[in-house]
Amino acid sequence: MDIYQLAIRPLLFNVVKTDSEWLHQQTIRSLNWLSQTPASWVNQRLKQSLCLYDSRLEQNLFGLNFPNPVGLAAGFDKDGVAAGIWSNLGFGFAEVGTVTFHAQPGNPRPRLFRLPLDKAALNRMGFNNSGAVAMAARLAQEKHELTRSIPIGINLGKSKVTPLEAAAKDYLDSFRLLKDLGDYFVVNVSSPNTPGLRSLQDASMLSAILNLLQQENNTQKPIFVKIAPDLSWSAIADIITLAKTYQLAGIIATNTTIRRDGLKTQVIDQTGKSPQDEAGGISGEPLRDRSTEVIRFIWQQTQGQIPIIGVGGIFSGEDAWEKITAGASLIQVYTGWIYEGPLMVRRILAGLLSQLEQSGLNSINEAVGLEFKNQRRQEAEGRRQE
Repeated sequence: MDIYQLAIRPLLFNVVKTDSEWLHQQTIRSLNWLSQTPASWVNQRLKQSLCLYDSRLEQNLFGLNFPNPVGLAAGFDKDGVAAGIWSNLGFGFAEVGTVTFHAQPGNPRPRLFRLPLDKAALNRMGFNNSGAVAMAARLAQEKHELTRSIPIGINLGKSKVTPLEAAAKDYLDSFRLLKDLGDYFVVNVSSPNTPGLRSLQDASMLSAILNLLQQENNTQKPIFVKIAPDLSWSAIADIITLAKTYQLAGIIATNTTIRRDGLKTQVIDQTGKSPQDEAGGISGEPLRDRSTEVIRFIWQQTQGQIPIIGVGGIFSGEDAWEKITAGASLIQVYTGWIYEGPLMVRRILAGLLSQLEQSGLNSINEAVGLEFKNQRRQEAEGRRQE
């Protein structure tokens, strides 16, 4: 029985109609408290209830060991206050941030909205966070006190006060403070909620950022770039070229979308306006198909040589399997976790194990890009028959 789906979510979403951001803040505070008490019986119960361990789900990628392929996407734990607890909730890795060099309050409220009819969220948070100095102090203490059981990535964004022409230095300043504290890093140039940020996906602008970071990257930390789902195929191809040129660990596909087509929600209760009239990015189910298309494109263009972290509209084992067989080595969830609750990760992992068994595979790594492997196999068999 899933008490969250049966009782807690309906109460919060439909009866109390709790403000999305307030509820998020309370959740983070609770998780922060739990992370301060790692040996507590509560944490042991969480592990027993929410974690699923199976060697078939393990992978070693870019020098890091992932106990399972399901990670927490950036945006949930912006300041890294719960970095020590995510492994107890079943995740195989977690990404904290987005963090900016300068602390900033983000955009005016309200700025986070649920769209239940679409199993989606609309956010225009604007990289609200306490800044890179505060995150560095917090993660340094956490690393000193706890032994990490999962990789922790750090998502880097541009400070709003920093002009676009100084963006590369802004990312570099954050990276310098945090480079010894994260297991991998993500250059976020794809959020729609910081003015001009998406222009940094342009090849020349992004090249300047990646060049500075890799010059500083003397410990060879894995660096990813996170891209928007709204890019053209040619723009994505340019980013793939940059990923090869600057020896990036991989690409995260994708961030939220600014598209609004196909939404069932007509009016957002908190504002009385339609989603089309509200700024921000859409995450969740409406993003699912497009993010998978982008994953397929990257896999095809690179022949699977560049690792992909797939994110967008993952709610179930079937959704996760689709992303992985399209080419994602790892996946991340955020909106799905809000709607499905804490048991979702375990359900996804169980679903992936079931899919492995049905496909006659021995490890999740064998499933990565399976769509194309099967296509090539069929084409080869067709040629032999000719």
